[in-house]
Amino acid sequence: MSVPVLEVRDILVRYGPSVVLRVPSLTLFSGEILALIGPNGAGKSTLLRVLGLLEAPSQGELYFSGQRVLWNADILYFRRRMASVFQEPLLCDTTVFENAALGLRLRGADRREILNRVGRWLERLGIAALASQQARTLSGGEAQRASLARAFVLDPEVLLLDEPFAALDPPTRESLLFDLDTILRETGTTTLFVTHDRSEALLLGDRLGVMMGGEVLQLDLPERVFATPATEEVARFVGVETILPGKVISQERGLAVVGLEGTELEVLAEHSPGERVLVCLRPEDITLSRKEDPISDPSAGNRIYGRVRRLAPLGSQYRVVVDCGFPLVALITKQSYWELSLKEGTEVIASFKASAAYVLKKH
Repeated sequence: MSVPVLEVRDILVRYGPSVVLRVPSLTLFSGEILALIGPNGAGKSTLLRVLGLLEAPSQGELYFSGQRVLWNADILYFRRRMASVFQEPLLCDTTVFENAALGLRLRGADRREILNRVGRWLERLGIAALASQQARTLSGGEAQRASLARAFVLDPEVLLLDEPFAALDPPTRESLLFDLDTILRETGTTTLFVTHDRSEALLLGDRLGVMMGGEVLQLDLPERVFATPATEEVARFVGVETILPGKVISQERGLAVVGLEGTELEVLAEHSPGERVLVCLRPEDITLSRKEDPISDPSAGNRIYGRVRRLAPLGSQYRVVVDCGFPLVALITKQSYWELSLKEGTEVIASFKASAAYVLKKH
C-alpha cells in the first residue's frame, strides 16, 4: 500500500454556514480496501461523493495518482477511471445484460468486448441466468449484483461503495458480502467502502476510518481501532458498552490500579497516579458467574459483585446488564445463560482480565 491513488488535502465542505466535512488529509492506496464507518450524518457519503468527483468541496485539493484534479477542466477524464455502487442499485428499465453493458457502450466498446466482459462478470456474480430478465423485476440482492457487475466490467482503478448492503436482508447481505470480499481480493481493486455496520467493515477493510461530525477521528488497522479506540465517542461506536470514569491510584510495571466509585480495578495501562481516566470494557470480554459458584477463569483478576438488571437475547448470545453500582454490560452464550439460570435480580460476579480493559485519558 505504498502508491497513493486518491489523496485529499484540507478538504472542507459547507452547506450554507454549516461545515459538514473537514478532512485535513486522507490517502487511498493502490490495492487497498479502506472502510469508513460512522453513524448517520457523520459525513461518510459526503466524503465519498467528493472522492468520486460527484460533489466539489468548498475548499481543498484532490489528487488522482499524483495528478491534481481541476474541477472545471478534467472531471470526466478522472470519473471514467472510477466506478460507484450505491445503496439503491439505480438500474435502468432494460435487461440485466444491458444494465451491465451500459458503461461499456458509453465508452464505445465494440460488441465482442461487451459480450465477453459482461458475460464474464454476470457469471462471476452468479446472475448469468438472469441476463435477459428485466432489471426492475429483480430481488434486492439480484439488483445489487447487477449493479456491481456494471461497475466491475469497467475494470475501474477505484471502486466506491456507498452502503451497498444496507437495504438487504441478512442472508442475502451475508452471501453478497463474502462474494464481494473474494472478488476484491482476487482483482486487487482499490476500494473505498462506506458503511455504518461494524461487521462489514471488519470483514472487508484493510484499514478502517471512524467518522463523526464530518471528521475522521481515527484511521488505522481495523484490529487497532477496535482494540484501542482514540476517543470515548469512537469507543462507543465500535462496541465498547461499558465506559467507567476513575482515577489512577498506583502504577507499577505497566499495571495500574484504577479507583472507581466503590471498587478498584487492575488494568494494563501506562498512566500516572492521580490521572483521571476512562476504563473501557467490551461486553464479550466480561465473564459472569453466580455469586455462590467458583470463578470459571481464575486468571481474571478483576471481580465485581452485582445483580442482573436486564436480559436481552441476541441471536446465539444474550446481552446482560449488571448493576454493580454502575451498569456493566456482558455478552454471554445461550449455553452460559441456561447454565447460570439467569433472570432479573440474580446475584452474579462479573470478572475480566487486566488485559481486557483499555484505558483512555479523560479530557
